[in-house]
Order: sequence, then C-alpha cells, then structure tokens
Amino acid sequence: MKVLVTGGCGFLGSHVCEYYAKKDAKVVSYDNMTKHELKRTGFATEQARNYNWNYLKKLGVDLVKADVRNYEELLEQSRGCDYIIHTAAQPAMTISWEDPRLDITTNVLGTFNVLEVARQLKIPVASCATVHIYGNKINQTLKETEKRYTREPEGIDENHLTLEGTITPLHASKGAGDTYVKTYIDTYKLEAASFRLTGIYGTRQFGGEDHGWVANFSIRSVLDWPITIFGTGKQVRDIIYATDICEAFDAFYKTRKPGVYNIGGGSMTAISLLECVELIEELLGKKPELNFEPDRLGDLRYFVCDITKAQKELGWRPRIKPKEGVKKLIDWITNNRDLFVEK
Repeated sequence: MKVLVTGGCGFLGSHVCEYYAKKDAKVVSYDNMTKHELKRTGFATEQARNYNWNYLKKLGVDLVKADVRNYEELLEQSRGCDYIIHTAAQPAMTISWEDPRLDITTNVLGTFNVLEVARQLKIPVASCATVHIYGNKINQTLKETEKRYTREPEGIDENHLTLEGTITPLHASKGAGDTYVKTYIDTYKLEAASFRLTGIYGTRQFGGEDHGWVANFSIRSVLDWPITIFGTGKQVRDIIYATDICEAFDAFYKTRKPGVYNIGGGSMTAISLLECVELIEELLGKKPELNFEPDRLGDLRYFVCDITKAQKELGWRPRIKPKEGVKKLIDWITNNRDLFVEK
C-alpha cells in the first residue's frame, strides 16, 4: 500500500505518516514546511519545524518538500498511490484575518487540487475539515455552569446548519473545502470523506495561542509560562487524540463510505478549558498562571460531536481519554524542552 499525506510534517500529518509506516505501507509526506504559525509561538522555530521531518525520516517516510497549491507537483507525487490523506491547511483563525489570501489559496485551492488529483488518478481521499464550519451561532444555545458551558442535546451531528453566526475567512475557506468534497462525491462519485474535526491534540504538536490550545496549555505549564485564556475558560470541546484520527482515516479507507463525518471524542472526552488546566495541574503537580483576555472574533464556545454516523458507517470509535492523552503530551514536552526555548 502507498499513502500520500499532505501536510505530512505537520502535527496530525506526522501521526498519519507514522501510523501507516508502522503498518509497512510506503508513505509519502508532502509538505511545504511553512513556518507561519511557529513564528508566532516564541518557540525554537527552526528546531521545532524540522523535528517532525527528522522523526519521519528515521521511519523511512519519503519526504517531499512541496506545496498543495502546486497542482502539477501534487499530481506527479500522487501517481501510484492507493490513498491520499489531506491534512495540509492554514488552520489558525487569527492568521486568516491577517492574510486572507494565504488562507483561501491554502484551504480552498489546496483542497481543490487534492480532489482533482484524486479524481484524475481514481484514488480515494480523506480531507480534514473542522467543526468551526458550523459557525458560532451555537453560542446562543448554551447554559453557563461553574466550570463549563452546557447544551441540550449535548452532541451536534452532521445535519446541523453550517456557517451560522459571525464568520471569519477561516470559516469560509474550511467550509468551502468541505463543500468541495461533497461536490466531488456527488458529481464525480469520488470515494471521498470530509472529516469535521474537533480539538485535536497529541505529541509533536507545537500549539500556540492561535491554534492547538491543549498543547499550548501543556507546553506553557511545563515551562512555567503563563497561559492566556480568551473568554471565560468555560469553552468546551470533545478533544481527540491524534492516533484516534489515524484510526478514523484507516476506517474510511477500508469501508469506502463517502460523506461528511464529525470526528471527535464525543461525550467521553468533552472538557472545558478550565477543566483542562485542572487536569494539567493534577498531572504536573503545579498550578499554571492564568491570564484572561476578551473573546476573539468568531470564537465558538462549545462543540461536542455526535459521532453516531462515524460509528455506524465506518465502524470507528475513539479510544483515548483526556487524562491518558494529556499525560502522553506532557511527557513528550518534558523530554523535548529544547524545541520550545531558543538556545
């Protein structure tokens, strides 16, 4: 089996590459090695950006430095592949405000190119969307308790209206990518899936204030840096560990049931920002310093996936609970402090 992973040296992409490499598949990591997010974190940018590249190289992954916006290169590298997994993205809401051209070309043109390559070569493809495409009108349906927002019903399924409320360029670009996947399924009968992902976390994630909040909180806590929380801290996500998403990608490849899927931890992993800080405090034995700032434009205060469709159609369910996953993440950060502090 040969698998091409766009964004293969990114956080999620690196886990997908590792997952298939350990299954003895031939794996191609296709990544432009951009530093847009890392430059904003204050971490050791060069060391951090090259970490996953070097990690995958040791696993025997074929490393290609190229951009999903380059159709011809993507087409050439995809020849002979059995599966394309599209994780490359501009994922940060803040960057989408500041550079909407980067956002639309990466998330819309990049996804279009992946789908076109898959159509031309007749290859099944799974693409990463986000639960942000539902928009933030969900905020109007919430109740506030001491440590979290709640909602009835708790889970939100794929039939919920999308792009409601205040939207940003990121909402628009990720929503368009999700729509293009559905378009290629309907028009070209492409074996494709769009995974609407919730809060992803895990090892090898260089989370900053722009994106990757579980990792950001964990990194800053290990290093004794203050954590900034935008809003009340009662925001809720059903966080999902990276390897659980790898299992979902593999489940789609095996079942080939096209469509859109909410992929999260469901009620099993629903956690608020404040509760996550408490978990980190428990695991580290020290209390992180918290600073609170106002909500940001377009922020979604609550999302818990109803994962019934993925369970039924793909035969998939998440395995890793927050305490286990966050401990893995903290252990990795503790053992790799030099990636976060410039020497």
